[in-house]
Amino acid sequence: MSPTLLGEKAAAHDEGAWARHAIELIQNDQRRSADTHLLRLDAPSLDGIDIYLKDESTHPTGSLKHRLARSLFLYGICNGRIRHDTPIIEASSGSTAISESYFARMLGLAFHAVMSASTSQEKVHEIERQHGQCHLVADGKGIYAAAEELAAKLGGVYMDQFTYAERATDWRGNNNIAESIFEQMSREDHPVPAWIVMSAGTGGTTATLGRFIRYKRLATHLCVADPEHSAFFEAFSTGNMAATSARGSGIEGIGRPRVEPSFVPKVIDRMMRVPDEVSLAAMRVLSRRLGRRVGGSTGTNFFALCVLASRMKAEGAKGSLVTLICDGGERYGHTYYNDAWIAEQGFGLAPHERRLDAFLEGAGPFDIS
Repeated sequence: MSPTLLGEKAAAHDEGAWARHAIELIQNDQRRSADTHLLRLDAPSLDGIDIYLKDESTHPTGSLKHRLARSLFLYGICNGRIRHDTPIIEASSGSTAISESYFARMLGLAFHAVMSASTSQEKVHEIERQHGQCHLVADGKGIYAAAEELAAKLGGVYMDQFTYAERATDWRGNNNIAESIFEQMSREDHPVPAWIVMSAGTGGTTATLGRFIRYKRLATHLCVADPEHSAFFEAFSTGNMAATSARGSGIEGIGRPRVEPSFVPKVIDRMMRVPDEVSLAAMRVLSRRLGRRVGGSTGTNFFALCVLASRMKAEGAKGSLVTLICDGGERYGHTYYNDAWIAEQGFGLAPHERRLDAFLEGAGPFDIS
């Protein structure tokens, strides 16, 4: 056998050993992490209707995207896309990049996040703390092409969460978010939720939830809450998967200017479009009730859940509803929790906050209108 072929076989063996070690590191990290809490929210107005919050902010990287990043790295390694010296590039609004930078650092890989220039300062700092590099793009719609160009320039892998999110996650089980929710709900008064409410960023989590519900033959319905200026709601309503939005979402982490490949509308039972100022008002209401800050996407989720709870109450229905705390509010101190920033956007949160507080305390029906 020629020296060249011997060298090729040795390199392949080394990459195989690296892949096995990399997977072991990721799996060991998962074993060290406990499952996230399922919190029950006290709502005096909703007798017989129970609200639960799956707190994904307690992951090591502070958000729901920790699960996705782990799955994307395992998917990339097992498919041979990620090797011992592969630079990792991602297009992200922040949370996925934070989580991916954590795993890249664990594996000794360089990480580059291509992000909108409007991404919160706190998220940029967290990526840099994990030794990642941030590349800010003025137009958020340009992050896809910029990430592809950077990957080609560096000889790296563009992780492309928007394409691979629904593929990388094992939706049948294996401790995914859906399996975790239903396991934790199993001994509650209403163990099979009437509704699970989730917003869409890549679409991967909603695809996982919807598929799992059908696979397990559960009576739960899936509602996807979508911020204004997102293309997902139009795609669901009209069937036009080429729908676009003229501007990006005002709620970081969810809503997209285009319909992403991981968005699977046929597993969704209902979608609800939520105005940005309503999302932020709901975020603040929930934060006060929890005694700690949550992020804007959690406000979007919570508002849609309250609309569904109000409708259930009006119909005399009993049951449970579950949504997610996607990340913590500490990442938005300069924006969503900054009253000066809120005023600059022209948002009036107070009337929405009063209306939502009144509903939760029992002062009549509540809806999105």
